[in-house]
Amino acid sequence: MKTTLDKLITLEEFLKLPETKPASEFINGRTYQKPMPQGKHSRLQLKLCEAVNQVTEERQIALAFPELRCTFGGRSIVPDVTVYSWGRIPFDTEGEIENAFQTYPDWTIEILSPDQNATKVIGNILHCLKHGTQLGWLVDPDERLVLVFLPGQQPIEMTGNDKLPVPEFLQLDLTVTQVFSWLKPGQQ
Repeated sequence: MKTTLDKLITLEEFLKLPETKPASEFINGRTYQKPMPQGKHSRLQLKLCEAVNQVTEERQIALAFPELRCTFGGRSIVPDVTVYSWGRIPFDTEGEIENAFQTYPDWTIEILSPDQNATKVIGNILHCLKHGTQLGWLVDPDERLVLVFLPGQQPIEMTGNDKLPVPEFLQLDLTVTQVFSWLKPGQQ
């Protein structure tokens, strides 16, 4: 992530700025623009959202969102994938999903891009956990590993056939190998 503004601004000022592509995030008074997603990143993001929504949407258990702006705890971040349990999704009076999510996700997933600063990404995962998120994943396509973050615990490095933890409201069996097999379409 590169800093796009050198001067400190407030969260309110940040939220008035026009959206950027790729998205910008507000962290500790500064604006950082995320790197443009590349092929592996985009594929994993798509498949993770599909895997979650396939088992949760119809039964109204949860929804996974790609690149959803989440503003809470003094930050405005755009995780690669967020999952919200159904009862925590903001809906308007028409029953449609709101545009603004002013709360933490139940599960946050970040997919590390080659030119992305891992400490900033981990910082966002830790921020989510501090404010109520149940689970965080840092998916590293180059290393073929997933770092799992749980509140109050050290990160867990998972590789190969390790079964990945998911929030308790979700029934989803995935191994690290299965996640990275999505990078070879048509071979599952």
